Amino acid sequence: MDGSSDNLIAVGRISGTHGIRGQLRLHSYSGNLESLQAAKNVLIRFPAGGTRQIQLKKAAYHSGKFLLTLEGFDTIEKAQELAGAELLLQREQLPPPDADEYYWHDLLGLSVVTNEGQALGIIKDILETGANDVYLVRDDATKREYLIPAIASVISSVNIHTGTMTITPLEGLLDL
Repeated sequence: MDGSSDNLIAVGRISGTHGIRGQLRLHSYSGNLESLQAAKNVLIRFPAGGTRQIQLKKAAYHSGKFLLTLEGFDTIEKAQELAGAELLLQREQLPPPDADEYYWHDLLGLSVVTNEGQALGIIKDILETGANDVYLVRDDATKREYLIPAIASVISSVNIHTGTMTITPLEGLLDL
């Protein structure tokens, strides 16, 4: 598995254990299980630092939760060691996103400007809300932050190659 950070995509965070046989609950960043089910190996990034490649035995959806079974983690005690760790896949293991869809990894770090050319800052985080994602945009020079809803009426364009997102802000959005 290529360990370069540009090739690795965080697809979820291990939120805890399920049962006593080492199954893990996964908070999926995409809600898509197909890529995980097709993967043979995953990379685990521990909260304290460091990574480890582990064979994925099974990925399933059960009672509203994503569950994983990893090679070598067959007891609850061993599984608890992974709580809070991020699950990474190689970019090649993921399907290409649909038109006008992007992986979070590709959006983080984009410069955000208004359609009138006002620079707002950099996408620092993506927040999941019930209806749509929200981009946390921060101008490091002024320490000003904006919450930009990821909706078609606001996001005018995204250009991954130039590292720019252009928005048409809703009235009052930038005044908060």
